[in-house]
Amino acid sequence: MGGAAAAPRGKRPAGVPAPDAEASRSRRGENRVEDALADAVVTAVQDTGGYGGAVYLRSRDRRSLVLCVMSGVPRSLLKPWWRIPVSGALPMCEAFRSGETLYLPDDRATMLRFPQFTAALPYSFAHAYHPVRVGGETVGVLAVLHSSAREPAGEREVREALRLAGLGMEERLAEFARGLPGRTDADALSYGIEYDDQPVSVRLPTPPAQAVAVGMVEWDLGSDRWSGDDDALELLGVSREEFGGTMAAVEERVTPDDLYELRAARREAEDTGQIRGRHFRVLEESQDDSEAVHYRPVELWGHVVRAGDTERLLVGALVDVAGGVTAAEAAERLPDGLFSLDQDGRVIYANRRCQDLLGCPLERLLGHHPWRVLTWLRDPAYEDRYRAAMLTQQPVSYLVHDPDGVWLGFVLYPGVHGLTGRVFRTAAPAGAEPGRPLTPAAEQPAVPPTGLVTTARAGALYHVVQMASVLTESVTVQDVCRAVSEQLLPAFGAQEVALYAVRDGRMYLLWEDGYPQHFLDPFEGVPLDADLPGVHALTARLPLFFESPEELVGAYPSLVLDPMASWAFLPLIASGHPIGSLILGWKTSHRFTAEERSALTALAGLGAQAMERARLYDAESAVARGLQEGLLPHRLPAIDRLRITARYLPGTKGMDIGGDWYDVIRTGRAVALVIGDVEGHSVGAAAVMGQLRSAVHAFAASGRLPQEVVTHTNQLLVELETDVFATCCYIELDPATGHARAVRAGHPPPLLRRPDGSTESLELAGGVLLGVQPNADYPVTEFTLEPGSVLALYTDGLVEVPGSDIATGIETVRMCLGVSRTGSMEELADRMLGAARRAEDRPDDVALLLTAYDLADPR
Repeated sequence: MGGAAAAPRGKRPAGVPAPDAEASRSRRGENRVEDALADAVVTAVQDTGGYGGAVYLRSRDRRSLVLCVMSGVPRSLLKPWWRIPVSGALPMCEAFRSGETLYLPDDRATMLRFPQFTAALPYSFAHAYHPVRVGGETVGVLAVLHSSAREPAGEREVREALRLAGLGMEERLAEFARGLPGRTDADALSYGIEYDDQPVSVRLPTPPAQAVAVGMVEWDLGSDRWSGDDDALELLGVSREEFGGTMAAVEERVTPDDLYELRAARREAEDTGQIRGRHFRVLEESQDDSEAVHYRPVELWGHVVRAGDTERLLVGALVDVAGGVTAAEAAERLPDGLFSLDQDGRVIYANRRCQDLLGCPLERLLGHHPWRVLTWLRDPAYEDRYRAAMLTQQPVSYLVHDPDGVWLGFVLYPGVHGLTGRVFRTAAPAGAEPGRPLTPAAEQPAVPPTGLVTTARAGALYHVVQMASVLTESVTVQDVCRAVSEQLLPAFGAQEVALYAVRDGRMYLLWEDGYPQHFLDPFEGVPLDADLPGVHALTARLPLFFESPEELVGAYPSLVLDPMASWAFLPLIASGHPIGSLILGWKTSHRFTAEERSALTALAGLGAQAMERARLYDAESAVARGLQEGLLPHRLPAIDRLRITARYLPGTKGMDIGGDWYDVIRTGRAVALVIGDVEGHSVGAAAVMGQLRSAVHAFAASGRLPQEVVTHTNQLLVELETDVFATCCYIELDPATGHARAVRAGHPPPLLRRPDGSTESLELAGGVLLGVQPNADYPVTEFTLEPGSVLALYTDGLVEVPGSDIATGIETVRMCLGVSRTGSMEELADRMLGAARRAEDRPDDVALLLTAYDLADPR
């Protein structure tokens, strides 16, 4: 094969700096600071579920932090940070200066706290930093990195793993310091722990691979006698007692389809004096007791030696090739190009199809960065995609226009030890004609917005930082759309914006601003094969910029134009998946600079990531709301002499779901009116609510007394061990007499409106919240309703008003109940919830159960 040419003796290859002479001399000794750090770095990476780690040590002059040991991260990617000032605005510097662990879970947190670091490494990954101390003095920083898109260890687990790794590292560093030459007992323990050399790379352990079995054989070509060691006989699938020791005995173990290969091996040995990788399959015992025949691929290698004048003996090896060779053969059969890069981005493998597509033989590629060998890949954007894949540990894709006018798609699949890539021909984007140069508008580097793109101007970086900050606060899809519109239009002077999302293979409008009324109606629901720039931008994953109507009409002659003069069509791609398209329009001719194109592409990437998170949030919220609606009563029973209605309003924060519930239950002797509230706003709270409602319903329907119902429900919640509490108000009402027995467990008191319109808060004797004390007592309060009375049960969301105490809220609702008409329970419920329904900021959900007691049934 090929590779980089060897350097002349006494010279170093170009680009590889010579090590510090003093450091090189010290490395010849046995006491090396790198050895004290390497194992702890690998342990920290593994224990946090990360893909990379590093240790910085202070320099001799104490002004810098110097990268000493790194693992799992390409040296080339961190080269700008091999030596950094202690005073720098970087996370490792802050951890060193503050002496505290620093955890940055994603690119948003990093951007907000360290925008300079984000500008230089604009990729989404999580990282944590832990100060390393010896003798009470901070001497360095331990760092770990992991993918923010995959499920990482939690912050607490990361911090604890770093703490333990740091303790082990500090012990080894202290031992190292004690063994330094020239050290005296008066020296501080941290004396001599410093570094000024190049970083040392430590390889992370690879998953255990199946060992390659090799057996030694001898074949007497004259007599056709075979002999082999135990490994060779095991590969042939025979024992030494069973093996006849002849060529015929070997042929019995070989599939009939491959007998020619075995016999051809003999001719090859006689003609050339050697056998080079003759491939055949041998019979293998079945592992599943089935009658199916199994074969294992092996290869025979060897050379002929002479023993005397006539005897010719082949000495060789039988090699199990079930893994490597068959995998390579499979790769060669693929219709797409396949290549592999080492951790630093150098080619270590490329199948023949890849060589054909790139127009470059393997010998030129091996050992080199592909963007160094192929001039048409030297755009920095392509190298940036490699960096994005390695630092995010997520697949990245992009398009390239080769010198022959062919569009190639690249997909990069990263791992901690390197990267595997696909390359394939793809359809030309809009405006491109195979074999002809692209117009300037379509000739921009095809960088997919799966991550940030380095921008050259501080103004562009500011927009990226600002957009990230705003999107951090956006929760729903509408929030994201509003944020993108409000940020992009004024930032870039655009006058119109449209956001489309893909659903079921079609494009649907999510948001628009600035377009003529009904102009976008014909584009609603267009398929992904429509000849439209917004569709092509998404399917080709290529941002399209048109600086004049002539350019846009030239590329899309049948397109109906709006009254704009320039346009940008940006694909929204999140984690390699198409999300939709972002369209911007300018009323006057607009010149898109390289920096602006990069900034808009980056901002579209940010918007796509936020959109995907918001879509998942909206979907989860819909499921959660459906769950809660399913848990609440679909209809309330019709009870003689009672008019009952209920209302539920979700909160406006979080998942819009809570643990409030209500119920009306026939107990056999009376009717139970129930309302409750489980703390929290989540699917878990709703699930607990469902369990409690079912329990209360079962206990009440079985005829238990009110205090027994609440007591058993409390015991159930304690036994569930959910770490949540609940409140409840349970009133058993006899419709025939109006007599009521009530039990309250930490719940707000019910409100009573008497027939004369006077109202009061019923001060019921109460017990503690449900789920606090397993043996809690819940006293009963008895009272009698007069005909024409209205009883209101509610949860605290109705009476808790920001900036006011709950007593004031109860008084407000009581007054509303007193002045409202009671002829219609529906109208009364709507009136009592009016203020809560209008509130934009409703931190808690609201439940209301109204019961009017009439002596005679109004029906």
